[in-house]
Amino acid sequence: MSRLMHVSSGPYAPPVPARELTVTSADGSRLYVEVHGREGAPVVVLAHGWSCSTAFWAAQTRDLAVDHRVVVYDQRGHGRSPAAVTHSTDALADDLEAVLEETLAPGEKAVIAGHSMGGMTVLAAAGRARFREHAVAVLLCSTGSSRLVDESLVVPLRAGRVRTWLTRKILGSRAPLGPVTPAARRILKYGTMGPGSAPHMVEACARIVHACPRTVRHAWSRVLDSLELDDGVRELMVPTAVLVGTADRMTPPVHARALVAALPNCVGITELPGLGHMTPVEAPELVSARIRELAATYAHIKEGA
Repeated sequence: MSRLMHVSSGPYAPPVPARELTVTSADGSRLYVEVHGREGAPVVVLAHGWSCSTAFWAAQTRDLAVDHRVVVYDQRGHGRSPAAVTHSTDALADDLEAVLEETLAPGEKAVIAGHSMGGMTVLAAAGRARFREHAVAVLLCSTGSSRLVDESLVVPLRAGRVRTWLTRKILGSRAPLGPVTPAARRILKYGTMGPGSAPHMVEACARIVHACPRTVRHAWSRVLDSLELDDGVRELMVPTAVLVGTADRMTPPVHARALVAALPNCVGITELPGLGHMTPVEAPELVSARIRELAATYAHIKEGA
């Protein structure tokens, strides 16, 4: 992996997996998958967000793998998963189902955590048979189900057509992000992280986001622009926790509160004061603890319970 795809030292350097594999999705797209931890332990599956990669979950992977089996994968076109022809929420759901089928035994249960587009992946898959077979509980981090551009606070203007138009232009830009410079770090921090984010957190996120190919970033921006997954929220029947930073400009707390109101089995919302969109990096211990709590509470549930 290129040195530019993630930091190479510190808490956000990706740990070495116990196993690597390639999973083939419904349309033939290939997905890079890592398995960490020991066989037979409670299973956690981690789905990253737009323009990120498996490296985004480095802190959670390292922490949880001590006493869990952790499955983490690169969304199509991201990280080490090759670019794909199809970009849609159905494709995201297909990919998650393929990962679950390949890495879990029939009927085996897992806690599934999704950040941003990873949470949208969970919502897209919520009504699918394989998802329902394997999901025992869910954590939705910094995500939403619709109106992403309309509700975004990246552009500091009053809500309305001008703000929506500018947001769409910025988030859907085809321009390359270029090298990770001081200016690039400041821009990334403003748009995606809380004002108190430490420099090593910003650096970790910048390395990951800047490594995403611009064609992939643009293709998925169009999917997110037209996102409509409210039905998926209502189909997510397993116990589901919601987590959001109060300073999240990308998916502000209005989305988290809407999820809580619509989820059939919400088991709580955590609002993190002053944190931005990159909650697994900004609050690694807290996010790991919430996943661990879900696994301790629900991972013992068997098929048909």
